[in-house]
Amino acid sequence: MDLLDFEAKDLYFDRPDAPEVEGLIKKAAENYSSEAELPLLRAYFLAPESLNVLVALNRFYYYQHRLEDALNATGKALDVVRLMTGFPEDWRDLRQSHIDAVPPDSLTRVRLYLFTLKAIGFLNMRLHRLDLSQAVFEKLVELDRMDRIGAKGLLELLQQCRAEVVGANSFALGD
Repeated sequence: MDLLDFEAKDLYFDRPDAPEVEGLIKKAAENYSSEAELPLLRAYFLAPESLNVLVALNRFYYYQHRLEDALNATGKALDVVRLMTGFPEDWRDLRQSHIDAVPPDSLTRVRLYLFTLKAIGFLNMRLHRLDLSQAVFEKLVELDRMDRIGAKGLLELLQQCRAEVVGANSFALGD
């Protein structure tokens, strides 16, 4: 299945939230300093399953360099999208057959799931959880043979960084 061969339908950001939630997201966007967190958290408590809220939280925390908090928001988003797709609870159990079983008009959700999983891999890489990050990227490369999601480059970067660390350690030890 080509993950670029689809008609964009049912995009998460096209789904309206309650006016109060949308207002809180807008208020946070207007003041993206640390003062944006409270409106975003209020929006989350009002709409914990809203991908608009979860993506806004992820972005806020990421740009604040609060990577652990960004990872929590992204993990919650993955759970929300997982329920929409019917994918297994653990991403490690995801197989090509799960993706192939999704109706063509829901391919946008599949792409969102895979991009969200990629974000989880990236955040774990930034948090130096390289084994987990590598496992995520390897799963994405396995599922996305045409590299439409772009995980192959991140996997190569992670492997290159690991090789450089091993090389530097060997040099420091006098090998």
